[in-house]
Amino acid sequence: MSMSQWSVVDVEMMSLAISLAEKGRYTTRPNPNVGCVIAVNDHIIGQGYHIKAGGPHAEIHALQDVQTKQNQTKLSSATAYVTLEPCSHYGRTPPCALALIEAGVKRVVIAEVDANPQVAGNGIRLLKEAGIQVDIGLLTEQAKLLNLGFTKKMTTGLPRVTIKLAASIDGKTALSNGVSKWITGPDARADVQKLRARHCALVTGVETVLADDPSLNVRYEQLGSLKNSVSAADLQQPLRVILDSRARLTSEFKLFDIPSPILLVSCVDYAAEVREKFNNHVSCITIAANEDGRVDLHALFTYLGKQCNSVLIESGASLAGSVLDAKLADELYLYQAMKILGSHGRNLLQLNDYQSMEQIPELQLVDSRRIGADQRMIFSL
Repeated sequence: MSMSQWSVVDVEMMSLAISLAEKGRYTTRPNPNVGCVIAVNDHIIGQGYHIKAGGPHAEIHALQDVQTKQNQTKLSSATAYVTLEPCSHYGRTPPCALALIEAGVKRVVIAEVDANPQVAGNGIRLLKEAGIQVDIGLLTEQAKLLNLGFTKKMTTGLPRVTIKLAASIDGKTALSNGVSKWITGPDARADVQKLRARHCALVTGVETVLADDPSLNVRYEQLGSLKNSVSAADLQQPLRVILDSRARLTSEFKLFDIPSPILLVSCVDYAAEVREKFNNHVSCITIAANEDGRVDLHALFTYLGKQCNSVLIESGASLAGSVLDAKLADELYLYQAMKILGSHGRNLLQLNDYQSMEQIPELQLVDSRRIGADQRMIFSL
C-alpha cells in the first residue's frame, strides 16, 4: 500500500507503536525493539512494547492491556498495529501470531517484515490463513531504524558496528604527553554512557587498557533522565571485549573488578597461571592473527555476530582506524570539544596512507547537535 492508501488513524496508531518500541532500546537485546497498539477505529483499547528479552513480546503486553481494561469483547472488530511482523516460532515465549489469532482480532497492520529467518513471512502467513486481514508497509522506514543492528545480524551474520571518537576541533585526542582527561565535558561523557547502554558489546584494544585502566562499563548514576524509565536491575551491561593479541593482560586491572561479562580475544593462549586468576565472568578466545600479527577483525565480528546485534568501538587511533580501513564500520559518533590541542597532539585516527580520493572512506552526516559545551556528530558509512 502507498502512503496515500493509509488512513490518518492508521498512521497515528503506527506512530504510537513506534514510540512505544523505542522504550525498549536499552533492555531488549538481543531481541528486536517492537511496539504494538490495538485499536477499534480511533479508540485505543490496548498497547504495549517488548520490555526485556525472555519476557512477553509487544503483542502479548498489548493483549494483556486489553484484558486489564476489560475491552476483550471489542477485539473482533479491532486492528493490531505492530512495528515488526509477529513471531511465528516457539522460543522462550509462544508465537505472537497465534496469540493474535486466538484473541480474534480483525486486522493486523505491520510496519516491517521480520528479517529473522525463523519468522520472515511465516507470521504473516499464519495470520492470513486464519482469515485475518494483513496490511504491510506502514511507516516501514521509521520502523527499520528501531532495529538496524538486529536486521544486520539476521541478514549478514555480522553486528552493526559503531565507532565512538572524541577530539578537539583540530582533530586531536590527547596532548603529546598522553594527557586526555577531559577533552569533552560532563554532558558529552554522560551521552556516551547512554550510547554504551544501547550496544551489545563494547570493543577496545589492550593499549587503551594498559594506558588508561578503564572500567568500560555503563555507569548507571550518569544516565540522567534515562533512570526514570530504566531501572538499574533491567539495564544490560555490554559485553566488554578486549583485543589483546599477545595475551598481555592480567587480573590486576580495574575492569576485572566489575562482574559484568568480559571477553578477552588474543592470538595466543594466556598463560595458565594468568587464566586461573580470572573470575568466572571472564572468558578467553583465540582468533587467528592477520598479517600485522593482530586479531583479525573480520573473524572477530563474525564471532560477535553470533550473539551481538551491535558493537561499539571505543579505542585508540590504531584500532578505530583499522576498523575504518577494513570497511567494517556502519556509523561513527564524533564528540568534538571546542578546544585546540596543537600540532603535536595525538591524532584521532591511524589510517592507511591513501594515495587517491577514491580510497578515502565516505561519510554522510546524519545528525549534528550540541551536547553541553561540545558538538556531537553522527556519520553513516
